[in-house]
Amino acid sequence: MPETKNAKVQKPANKKPKATENVYQALVRIQGKLKAPKSQENKFGGFKYRSCADILEAVKPLLGKMYLVISDDLMMVGDRYYIKATAILSDGEESIRNNAFAREAAERKGMDASQITGAASSYARKYALNGLFAIDDTKDADVDVESSAVAKENLLNGKEMKDIASILQDINNAKNHGALQNIGAEIDKVGLNDKQIAVLREAWGSKSKKFAK
Repeated sequence: MPETKNAKVQKPANKKPKATENVYQALVRIQGKLKAPKSQENKFGGFKYRSCADILEAVKPLLGKMYLVISDDLMMVGDRYYIKATAILSDGEESIRNNAFAREAAERKGMDASQITGAASSYARKYALNGLFAIDDTKDADVDVESSAVAKENLLNGKEMKDIASILQDINNAKNHGALQNIGAEIDKVGLNDKQIAVLREAWGSKSKKFAK
C-alpha cells in the first residue's frame, strides 16, 4: 500500500476583530463632525433655517454602523394634544435617546387638522434631533410658513423642551389629584422662565379639571 502522510492542516491565524466604536463613541464622533446647513429660506422674514430633513440628510453619511430611529407619539396633556418625538441612536445593543415635545397649535388658519399635526411632528422631531446631536438652534428664527403657528404655540427652544419634557410626562401620567398637586408644587422650583412656567401651568390646570369632574 502506498504510504499515506497526514496532510498538514493550515489553521487560520487568530486575527483579532477590528475594534468597533460603541454608541457613545459614535455619538461623540457624529456631534463633532455634523454640519447641518440652514438650507431652507423664509421669504417673508428674509432668513434661513434648517429643517428636520436637513439634519437627517447631513447625519446619514456619518452613521456608519449605527442605527437612527425617529418616532412620534400623540399624547394628551389636560385638554391639549402634544406630539412627543423620540430620536434614538443605537449600535444594536445599547442606545441613546432624546425626547422633544411640540404642542399642536390651537389656531388652524389656512391649515387642516392633518397639517397641524404634521407641522407639530416635524417641529418636535427637529428638536429631538437637535438635542441628540447637540445642534444649537437657540439663535435660529426657525419659522417656515407651515410651522409658524406651531413655533408660536410652543414658546420653547430645543434645550428648554428637553428641560420640561419630564414635567409634561409626569403631568400626563398623574393618576390622582394628590400626585398632580405634588407636581404642581415643583413647577416653580425648576428654574424656568415665566413663559415656560405658563405652558406647564396650563397643562397642569387642564389635567386638574379632569380630576375635578
